[in-house]
Amino acid sequence: MKQFKSIARKIKTKVSHLGFKLMQLLDFLKIQISIALEHQTNSQKTPQLLVDISELVQEDVKSGIQRVVRSITLEFLKNPPDGYRVEPIYFDGQTYRYARHFTHHTFGVAQADLHDRKVAIASHDIFLGLDLNFRFMPAITRAWWQLKYRKLKIYFIVYDILLIRHPEWWPPGADNLLRHWLVTVAEIATGLICISKAVADDVTDWLHHESSFRHPLPQIDYFHLGADIENSVPTTGLPENAETVLTLLKKRPSFLMVGTLEPRKGHQQALDAFELLWQDNTDINLVIVGKEGWLVESLIHQINTHPKLNQNLFWLQSISDEYLEKVYAASTALLAASYGEGFGLPLIEAARRNLPIIARDIPVFREVIGENGHYFIAQHPEHLAESIRNYLAVKNQSDWHTNNNSLNFMNWKKSCSKLQIIFSE
Repeated sequence: MKQFKSIARKIKTKVSHLGFKLMQLLDFLKIQISIALEHQTNSQKTPQLLVDISELVQEDVKSGIQRVVRSITLEFLKNPPDGYRVEPIYFDGQTYRYARHFTHHTFGVAQADLHDRKVAIASHDIFLGLDLNFRFMPAITRAWWQLKYRKLKIYFIVYDILLIRHPEWWPPGADNLLRHWLVTVAEIATGLICISKAVADDVTDWLHHESSFRHPLPQIDYFHLGADIENSVPTTGLPENAETVLTLLKKRPSFLMVGTLEPRKGHQQALDAFELLWQDNTDINLVIVGKEGWLVESLIHQINTHPKLNQNLFWLQSISDEYLEKVYAASTALLAASYGEGFGLPLIEAARRNLPIIARDIPVFREVIGENGHYFIAQHPEHLAESIRNYLAVKNQSDWHTNNNSLNFMNWKKSCSKLQIIFSE
């Protein structure tokens, strides 16, 4: 009986596999017929740069990734690649549609037709997977294969693969989502475009050693992000207590952390280090800008019940870009305590404003700001507290100030120019 059940399971698996392959074949045949029918119509149309902003259309949670998505989309809309029409698009669960309504209201782009019609695709178009989209898999995977069958150039932005490398920093099982996504897009893509050389090297190494990926490597390249918040469709608005908070930040040395509260960002170690400094009667502020993430319940409780909350400890959640600019201006230094990053956008945002940077010594931070940061290695809060003490002791000396004039700041226009070069290779 067990033998029969085993045979039945094998037959069922093979039938299921054959059914999936047959579905793929039928999709391929339908697409080839469609391409033949559309060839005359589409051959004279201006090629499209189709920018997938699916997650942003669903909800702007003001994350770092979504700031990048807004910035690059706007820059491409203002300055399209030569010979291309830029079309932001989104996946609705079944098909890709033009994000005409969203583009009009969010980016102020005039649209003759505000209906989000189904995307019309031609083989000379380029697809850019700008948003990180787990929401509709596996349905969206089928749509990507259809793009590949139509012989479009297909590129995906890879922000980092820390979720795979350090699954302990995320909820259990979350790494499987990124693992499946990365293998899938690597099979489909013309190229994977990473936000730093460190990420590009990491992706290349991981794909080389990943047993479930048995395809030739796609083109793997990288570019750097822009630092000009003012050109990223900045959000506006100030809370009622903004002036009070800014006055308190200017009153004493204020160390600013920017980013979602999550284990890899180093908020816990930073807070523990500042508690040691406060115990020594060091009169300084720790300013945390970012929304609550995951696996930080004890940290959130510690912040919310802290006796120095709103005195020397400030937690500003989901604030606007307008408010963030003012917080940068009121702060003494940026504290970048992350254990791992794909890029580290706050570093160049701070450096562009001539704000000194105290950063954990990790390769991507060295790549982004070189010798223009003051690096620390801290296994324990005591080590970080000592680095802060050293900074306070000599902060007025010229060698402790960031030489930001030597940094070649990228803006979003330059970032998109690099992407265009990659598209044309």
